[in-house]
Amino acid sequence: MPTQQFAEAVAIMARLRAPGGCPWDREQTFDSIRKYTLEETYEVFDAIERRDWADLREELGDLLLQVLFYSEMAAEAGDFTISDVIEGLNRKLIRRHPHVFGDEAAAAAGNVAQGLETNGIDAIQVLRNWEQIKQLEKNAQVKDEEVAGRLDAVPRALPALAEATKLGSKAAKAGFDWPDVRGLFDKLQEEIGELEAELAEPEKHNASAVASEVGDLLFTAVNLARHLHVDPEFALRETNAKFRRRFAAMEAASVTPLEQLAPEALENLWNGAKEQERSAK
Repeated sequence: MPTQQFAEAVAIMARLRAPGGCPWDREQTFDSIRKYTLEETYEVFDAIERRDWADLREELGDLLLQVLFYSEMAAEAGDFTISDVIEGLNRKLIRRHPHVFGDEAAAAAGNVAQGLETNGIDAIQVLRNWEQIKQLEKNAQVKDEEVAGRLDAVPRALPALAEATKLGSKAAKAGFDWPDVRGLFDKLQEEIGELEAELAEPEKHNASAVASEVGDLLFTAVNLARHLHVDPEFALRETNAKFRRRFAAMEAASVTPLEQLAPEALENLWNGAKEQERSAK
């Protein structure tokens, strides 16, 4: 049963962290293992994209390990336990699904769920309800004397692409946005021009200013993706995969090491790889 197996996993984690347990596990901290959490998350993404369900099963276990690790360390410090984590999740799922749990959700949410559409709703309305309840919950957590900015709700620790997308979306809800996609194409050209201007005089080259202009260009590209309803993270991952395939095809097609070829020859190999991929579709 999942309950028994989960309890066993919790017990194993506790033993690893206990005196006499694993030296490596015992010396870990929240800061030292957070990088592994990010790595495991992306490995889950990768397994899904490859449709490798056996690998996904293993990667989900590795991701669950991160939750157990954090919870065990928090329990040792007296902050919270894995039971608190699960209880909080259960109550949130019920509270944010009033169209499924009805009175139970209303009781859990108090006034938060009142006025929401709950009968015969589709997936779009479900998402709207979720976001509305989520925002009301956050508002309830803000003390009267505190004034939270609109962008404060966007975690600074998000990956940069995700943070930029959420920042643009939050600002758009306040009316601060490009009215249409045409304005974003113009903005892209403006940012490219500013970057070119920064690079025009090598003797005045400022690495910090160049990095800032590249950041502005990327931020605008992310907002263009938002307007086009494209997830920039997944779009870039698809492009990365495409680049891997085409570069591998270049290597396979060349009898000469790539680094020994002239730029024109490399371009021809690249175009050949692109054409080969198109023909295979």
